[in-house]
Amino acid sequence: MLGFPCNQFAGQEPGTAEEIREFVSTQYDIDFPMFAKIDVNGDNEAPLYSLLKAAQPGDGDTADIAWNFEKFLVSGSGEVLARWAPPVTPEEIQAQLPDLLG
Repeated sequence: MLGFPCNQFAGQEPGTAEEIREFVSTQYDIDFPMFAKIDVNGDNEAPLYSLLKAAQPGDGDTADIAWNFEKFLVSGSGEVLARWAPPVTPEEIQAQLPDLLG
């Protein structure tokens, strides 16, 4: 699991990378890496998200990330295997992993 904060959704991530990391660590007890804040849509989107969205365009009218907590599954070899909308829980994803990872 990797976290990429983004402030493109109603300004919910206005802080610095350090402030965001502290907040999620304290509030959600995360134990996965949090990276620097990036853009996930638009002219300044991070190349990682260009790749993820091209591989898994999603179910909407556009491949754009709809909201915070959109999730992607990437194999150890770099293949983008799946994409989930924000409401999908980690528990729901965990139940699908055996089928997706074969």
